[in-house]
Amino acid sequence: MNKKEIAEIKKQLTPDRCTITRISGCYVDAEKTIKTRLNQAFLSLSEEEMYKYFDIIRKSLSGTLGKNLLLMEFPLEAEQEGGSQEFLLELKRSRLEDEDLLDEFYTRVIGNYDYAENYYIILAHAVYDIPGKASDGLEMFDASDEIYEHLFFCICPVNLTKAGLCYNAETNLIEERIRDWLVDMPEVGFLFPLFRDRSTDIHGILYYTKKPEKMHADFAERLLGCSAPLSPGSQKESFQTLVEETLEETCSFDTAISIHGKLNDLIEAQKDEPDPVILTKSEVRRVLEESGAENEKMEAFDERYDSITGENTALVAANITNTRKLEVKTAEISVSLPPEQAPLLETREIDGRKFLLIPLDQEVDVNGIRVTV
Repeated sequence: MNKKEIAEIKKQLTPDRCTITRISGCYVDAEKTIKTRLNQAFLSLSEEEMYKYFDIIRKSLSGTLGKNLLLMEFPLEAEQEGGSQEFLLELKRSRLEDEDLLDEFYTRVIGNYDYAENYYIILAHAVYDIPGKASDGLEMFDASDEIYEHLFFCICPVNLTKAGLCYNAETNLIEERIRDWLVDMPEVGFLFPLFRDRSTDIHGILYYTKKPEKMHADFAERLLGCSAPLSPGSQKESFQTLVEETLEETCSFDTAISIHGKLNDLIEAQKDEPDPVILTKSEVRRVLEESGAENEKMEAFDERYDSITGENTALVAANITNTRKLEVKTAEISVSLPPEQAPLLETREIDGRKFLLIPLDQEVDVNGIRVTV
C-alpha cells in the first residue's frame, strides 16, 4: 500500500461515504478481564458515537509509511491451514456475526498484548465498492468491478480523566469534576487485507503503531504471525554501524557529508511519489561507493550488511537520515545547519591541531545578541 491508497480508504470513514457495516469491541481491565462488550450494526450507533469511531479508525491509518504505518507480509507458515491468515480470513467472512470467532480473537489479543492498564479492543468490518478510474484519474462510480472487504482493528488505552473543577450549566456553579474513563486514540492497530494496487491483497497487513520505537513487535508476531521490521531508531543505528564498520579508518568527514547528501537527494527526487524511498542492500552499497568508499573496504560489505541489519532487510531512507538538518558533534560541541549548507563546512589543520571551520559572512547572534566579528 502507498500513501494514495491509504488516503482512499481513509476517505470512506465519513458519514456520507461510510463503508463500515458492523462494529465489535470489548473493554479489558488491568487484570485482563473483559468487563463489557459491543457487537452491532455500525449504522445503528448514534451519530456522535459514529464520529468518535471514525476518528479512532482514521488515526490507525495515519502517520508516516515506514515509521507509524508498516507493511507486514505473512510468511508461508502463516498462510497454511490453521495459520493466522486463515483465521483473519474467517473473521472477515463472518462479518463479525460469529460470536465464537470473536471470543477466540479477543482471547488471542488479550493473551498476547502486553499492557498493564485498561484498554478497549475495536474490530470493524467494512465493504468498499471500488470505483473505476478514467484515464484522467477521475473516479467513475458507475464502473466498479471489485469489492474490497476488510477489517479495521485498534487497541485504545482507557484512562481515568484528571481531577479538577468544572462549570455545571444546570446548577450554574463551579463544582468538582466527575472523573470518568476515557477511550484514547489507538496505540496499535491494523488493516487486513491490504488494499494494494487498488485491489485486495490477502498476503499482508498494514500495521499501525503510535510510537515507532514501541511498536509491540512481539504482539504483532504472536497474533498475526508476521515478522515486525526494524524500528526507525534501530534502522538508523544499524546503518550507522554498517558505515563505520565497512569504511573503518577511511570514513572521513567528507565521506560522511557525501553519504548524507546522497540519501537526501534520493528522498528529494521521489518526494512526490506515493511510496517511501526503500533502500535494498545493493542500493545501500551504491550510495557508499558513490560517496567514495574504496573497493577494498567494500569486499565484505554483503556479509556485514546481513549480520548487522538482517538478511533481505531493506531500509527506509527517511529513517536513516535527517532531511531537515545536518548535525556535527564532538564530545564538547554540537553544530547543526540545513543540509544544503553542508558545503560551507570545512576541516583544516592549523598549527598541528584539527579544526572545523564555519564561514562567518553574515550577521552572528550569541544567545540572541547581535555581535561584531
